[in-house]
Amino acid sequence: MFTAQDIPRLALSLGFAMCLGSGARADDSDIQKQLSNPIASLTLLPVQVNYDTNIGPNRDGDRVTTNIQPVVPIKLDSEWTMVVRTILPVIGQDDIFPGSGSQFGLGDTLQSFFFVPQTVNGFTWGAGPAILWRTGTDELLTSGKWAAGPTAVVLQQTGPWTVGALVNHVWSFAGDEDRADVSTTFIQPFVAYAASGGWTYTLNTESSYDWVGDQWSVPINAMITKLNSREATKRI
Repeated sequence: MFTAQDIPRLALSLGFAMCLGSGARADDSDIQKQLSNPIASLTLLPVQVNYDTNIGPNRDGDRVTTNIQPVVPIKLDSEWTMVVRTILPVIGQDDIFPGSGSQFGLGDTLQSFFFVPQTVNGFTWGAGPAILWRTGTDELLTSGKWAAGPTAVVLQQTGPWTVGALVNHVWSFAGDEDRADVSTTFIQPFVAYAASGGWTYTLNTESSYDWVGDQWSVPINAMITKLNSREATKRI
């Protein structure tokens, strides 16, 4: 995925998520905790909109990224579930480099496959491969590379609290020879508190390190989620 020199930067995120075809009924607190678990056995369609500014060498650029993030669990047997998480970015950006103008289209798609055993005493983990598909529609919206690597999630849920982390690393293995290689680590620690009334408070970072460009990006996200029903949520 294209990475500009975008530190420092300002970012604003908002979005919504729909829970599709949920099975057995559960109370709000159970659903809140499942929604705080990135590898829960829920079929979800989150959409997240991120606004970034101060991008590029002159810090003149702006970008709006709409991430379409379906989550689909597939039951393998009585013990294991495969959770497929996809992030398809739709990007509009301006002036990320001097004279670069504006671009709008798809970025590269990241798809992760987590093999998840049953939860034990509130502890959940999952691991598997992550693949970066070259789906960018403009040379400034794509890395020009295909990449893959490992990904994993660990989390503990105790009472109303969810604490955990999601990590992945992808290396490029094919693509345009004249484009820079991809070697990127992503780390997302998170903590969430499921309060009464359907409210959930979440704090996380979406930190990434570009090993080729020797550059960190460390946005911090604070989120307030309201569960409006057993079928849908809104995030602000």
